[in-house]
Amino acid sequence: MGSTMSMVLEFIAVLALLATSATAQYNSGTATFYGGQDGSGTMGGACGYDNLYNAGYGVLNAALSQVLFNDGASCGQCYAITCDTTRSAWCKPGYSVTVTATNLCPPNYAINGWCNPPRPHFDMSQPAWEQIGVYRAGIIPVLYRRVPCARQGGVRLTITGFNYFQLVLVTNVAASGSVQSMAVKGANTGWIAMTRNWGALWQCSSALVGQGLSFMVTSTGGQTVYMNNIVPAWWTFGMTFTSNVQFYR
Repeated sequence: MGSTMSMVLEFIAVLALLATSATAQYNSGTATFYGGQDGSGTMGGACGYDNLYNAGYGVLNAALSQVLFNDGASCGQCYAITCDTTRSAWCKPGYSVTVTATNLCPPNYAINGWCNPPRPHFDMSQPAWEQIGVYRAGIIPVLYRRVPCARQGGVRLTITGFNYFQLVLVTNVAASGSVQSMAVKGANTGWIAMTRNWGALWQCSSALVGQGLSFMVTSTGGQTVYMNNIVPAWWTFGMTFTSNVQFYR
């Protein structure tokens, strides 16, 4: 009964999130593209995701200008983007695309660059950009808003580092798409708060090698999930573990 009620509450929360998104106001910005026709040039980037297919994001992604990137706190968030037909003849009217934030479009202060503060700009993968704009334009005015992220499967954790330093990459995050805080618990420790290293990578400077690990992760939507004993004691650096939990806000 408790499990059924929990599922019902989660479903209601998802509907509420979608309803909020549907009424969210669009903001004005601009968009360019990079990465080639197949989007392969967008792999990696300032969020630390490396292979975007393995991370659960694919090629419908974008690098955000500095004001949107928020020092990496926006990594994994999703945006619905459409070309602003009132400001350009290079739009594909009636089309929109949802992209995941996977990279930073760095400012160029030597020129009045599109990614300079305070401009909201999306340097989108070419496959994503061409869903809303005509290739020859190069740059288009857009309307955008944050939307819930849809993901397949559970949240994933990849552990790198060395000895007394663990670096954990969090990927495939649904709903709000991004992580606000997290903590790790070894088999022989209590909960240890982690700090953002860069992008979607979180760090812990403790001796945890040889211990089974649990994680507590809070999304920017305010939901906390527990991944108890997700990492066995025999883990090694470079391994990825997929949880059976996911966010709904």
